[in-house]
Amino acid sequence: MSSIFVNSKDVFLDIVNAKDYIQLDRVSTIYQSLKDSIKKPLKMVLLYGRPGTGKSMFLTKLYNDLSSSQEVYLYQTPILDESEFYKTLAQDIFNIKYSGELNFTQFMKVVNSKEVETIPVVLLDEAQLYSEALMEKIRLLSDTRTIKFVITLHKTEKEDIIAKEHFQTRIWETIELENASVSELKIYIQKKLMKANCFDSANMFTMKSVNRIYKITNGNYRDTNKLLYTLFDIYSIYESEKKISSLKTDSVSNKIIEMSAIHTGLINA
Repeated sequence: MSSIFVNSKDVFLDIVNAKDYIQLDRVSTIYQSLKDSIKKPLKMVLLYGRPGTGKSMFLTKLYNDLSSSQEVYLYQTPILDESEFYKTLAQDIFNIKYSGELNFTQFMKVVNSKEVETIPVVLLDEAQLYSEALMEKIRLLSDTRTIKFVITLHKTEKEDIIAKEHFQTRIWETIELENASVSELKIYIQKKLMKANCFDSANMFTMKSVNRIYKITNGNYRDTNKLLYTLFDIYSIYESEKKISSLKTDSVSNKIIEMSAIHTGLINA
């Protein structure tokens, strides 16, 4: 029989799965805004935020929710080679396969020659990894209104191509994701655990322990997942070595939170 701590650890694996989406009031409102944006006659939609705020999860859930009712394509890993990017779109959207090189001019001819009843939606994750030149061509593709792009971008301190005036005018909707508040973080942690039937573990998280976790992660979902994966890993080690009795298990130990934070590099020893 699996340990409750092992099961709880697996809840916080760093993977993007739409089934792991946790409904929080503010997050659900933002997600509905994203879904509504797809229905509008927009050329582009930008989803941005700091790393770990849930952008990839939003795109994956959006893909799962839309794929049964409309033409939608999700590219989680950026296709950095321009020719491969156009060839992938040509094959996926227009069912045209190219064996050789395909440049932008050739692909634009394909796009302009096609009449589509419903505009396909292309979801591009990690758009900050695309070159400025390719991002500009994506903007030109969106101007044809034959393909609608939803792109995610890391929010950075420096000006990005996406913020430049000639690009910004083409984006009719921008949606920002932020870190969780303390109360949202508590709900997030407990709902994730309860969704996996780890009710005893969920009850370990008091407001006091969540406050401590929040101070370390600032409510960032990715950092919180990393911290809690390590935290339950430590608990499972104590349990396997029959030392669990030395720890309180009715609430999360501050000692274990700090050990986890040091181990994951979230705080310095």
